[in-house]
Amino acid sequence: MPTLPHQDKFTGQVYHSSELDGLDAKGKRIVVVGGGASAVEALEFAVNAGAANIDVLSRSDKWIIPRNVVVDVLLACNIFGQETILSFIPETLLRKLFYRDLEDIAPSGKGLFTDTPMVNSDLFELIRAGKARWLRGDILSVEEDGISFNHRAQGVPKSGPGHEIFVKADIIIMATGFIRPSLSFLPQEVFEPPYDPPNWYLQIFPPAYPSICTNNSTFVNAIGTVGNYHIGIYTRLLLMFLIDPLSRPREYLMKRWVDMTRIMKRFAPTGAFDFFTYAELLYWFVFVMVFNPFRWKWAAFVFFGLGRVLPMAVVDKEDDARELLGADSRSSVSGN
Repeated sequence: MPTLPHQDKFTGQVYHSSELDGLDAKGKRIVVVGGGASAVEALEFAVNAGAANIDVLSRSDKWIIPRNVVVDVLLACNIFGQETILSFIPETLLRKLFYRDLEDIAPSGKGLFTDTPMVNSDLFELIRAGKARWLRGDILSVEEDGISFNHRAQGVPKSGPGHEIFVKADIIIMATGFIRPSLSFLPQEVFEPPYDPPNWYLQIFPPAYPSICTNNSTFVNAIGTVGNYHIGIYTRLLLMFLIDPLSRPREYLMKRWVDMTRIMKRFAPTGAFDFFTYAELLYWFVFVMVFNPFRWKWAAFVFFGLGRVLPMAVVDKEDDARELLGADSRSSVSGN
């Protein structure tokens, strides 16, 4: 857990957002440090726990979108996986119809399709009801009973000029969020540019190593609507590569797929693999399945987890044929 400037002066309690179970916050002044999904969850915890005052201190702005299936699906349908000339339409609609009177805390100069948005329909109502404040700015120092804070206006960059305020606190919650798993145990060559993470095949398979699947370890930012559905697909792709030699991609074609995606997203404000939408991700999956005919038999299994008996039987027959021909059934590789 990171520490704040002069945190040792604070006479209250400091917790990480993952340590809130059983915490007595009733009647307390709560300060949440962070501006992501973990901060929103900590805020909701404080509201439900009966906190007297709740302030969220965020260094940067993140887009917040409603927890609405229709809206989320429409946003995720941007198959280009990047900002386009039409991106101003959903951004304007969100500001006018969702943020409304709280448009001041919407990101300024930051496109919707550049960063992972927070999905929450209750946050703004909590702010409007006076149950919480969302403050943009920089922490200057921690004092005995709170935090000195540089409150910045919309559009002012981190550490830019602002108005110094003091935010009182009995409890500080550090909402630092997701800790990325380490990849240091992998072979050194997978980190060599220009094919270093996240610039890998389907973002998670290092070229030349289709037997390595780094689920959630190379993820950067995305807009999605289907929870962990893609994790299952990635896992089943790995199983297909391990079981079926003819389905495995070759290093050359894995790198060419990365190059192709870079070219397609060369105008994106982020790196080609630093942001994607679920529509783009599904396009990736469909493309790699269709490209290689030996993967067709696995389609139902890869996408839905169904029908593994038929492809397994086919692989067994292919293994038998290779044995008859004197080939090593587990060393053959095929196309992209």
